[in-house]
Amino acid sequence: MKPIVRRGLGLLLVVACLILWSYTLRMSRSALRTRTCQGKGTLDVIVTDSLQRNFVGREDIELWLDTEYRAYAGLPLDSVDLTRIESIVTGHSAVKHCEAWITDDGILHVQLSQREPLVRFDDGGAGFYADSEGFIFPLQERGGASVPVVDGKLPFRVPDGYKGQLSNPAHKEWMSRILGFVVSLKGTVWEKNIRRITASGDGDLVLQPLEGKERFLFGQPVRVEEKLYLMGRYYDTVVPSRNPGYYGTVDLRYAGQLICRK
Repeated sequence: MKPIVRRGLGLLLVVACLILWSYTLRMSRSALRTRTCQGKGTLDVIVTDSLQRNFVGREDIELWLDTEYRAYAGLPLDSVDLTRIESIVTGHSAVKHCEAWITDDGILHVQLSQREPLVRFDDGGAGFYADSEGFIFPLQERGGASVPVVDGKLPFRVPDGYKGQLSNPAHKEWMSRILGFVVSLKGTVWEKNIRRITASGDGDLVLQPLEGKERFLFGQPVRVEEKLYLMGRYYDTVVPSRNPGYYGTVDLRYAGQLICRK
């Protein structure tokens, strides 16, 4: 076969493929216009981390879409605003990520992951969580999280219902230190043996273990590993030489020192 003939056949094949692709695309768009999104009874919700947290359930997604998107059922498939649906779902504080799509059978699928609290703050008001990135979000009506709780007078105030990062640099720094403190507790004897973490207005911490009346003046959440080590030394070297409850406070604020007071 001559080269010019082969080139001609190849060009015809390309043209035929383009025509077929254009026809298929028109048919696909036509199908999207004639097929409609099913009602909420068929809504498929996938919470990828539901075994770890249960802040959000299928009924929540139904309610949010009913009240904020309203009539999505019965819309042609190409008229459903999936970006808006994702924005509605992620607009709720416990949701970290959301992806929405519709299959050819008209079923709306919503897949989401939830925020993972690292610490809970009890400031005498509604309280709030913070995750490992310092993102603050309210306590949830549904479910809960077993995480350390910091109570007392925080060095900042968070309005009820607030979600997002702290804006004040000094407050963000203190939050970052608190998160580091909580991470340092993980895997240590103190992870389950500290009953209470109380903050003073200047950001100092006071720790109270599960047993005994001692209150550990931890100070700012800095030099955390050193201070936890000193707490261990207190129980290893000081407690055996005294009667239980002999000391009321143990000051850890000064580098390399344990200052015990009745």
